[in-house]
Amino acid sequence: MKSTWRTLWQQRDIVVFRDEVEVDRLAADRIERVFLLYAGSGDTPGDIGVSLVELADGYVLFEGETGFAGRVNFERQDWWHSRGCVHWIAAASAPLPWRLRLRGLGNGPAVRRLARDELAGAVAAWPVEPAQTWDERKRWRIEKTRAFGAAQGQNAHA
Repeated sequence: MKSTWRTLWQQRDIVVFRDEVEVDRLAADRIERVFLLYAGSGDTPGDIGVSLVELADGYVLFEGETGFAGRVNFERQDWWHSRGCVHWIAAASAPLPWRLRLRGLGNGPAVRRLARDELAGAVAAWPVEPAQTWDERKRWRIEKTRAFGAAQGQNAHA
């Protein structure tokens, strides 16, 4: 039987459940950056395949099925905005090591803690743009569709 995963906020922590049993807990104040790796245009939470949370001592990788990109990211928008730490990256521009890409073949759990040295090199090579909350990203996408909006939108993020 396949495990069910979910993440949610409890006070100042992000809690991870597998089959309704708590398996991990992150102190939100320890989060340095969040990378939302999306396929396609990244217009919906379903486009986000992987969320990578950077902590001072390592990383936590959340597969899409955990709900991190949805529930955790969409709740507490003011908190995420004040932190300025959420970065949207096209998955094609942010390759992960092969062993992390093979999860679909049953390789590893949907939430994994990784040592800093396991991913620091890969993350350093990613094209990281300025941080955006979901609302900021939505406004930016709307602006890009307007006449002359793309040029103005780029200047706002430069």
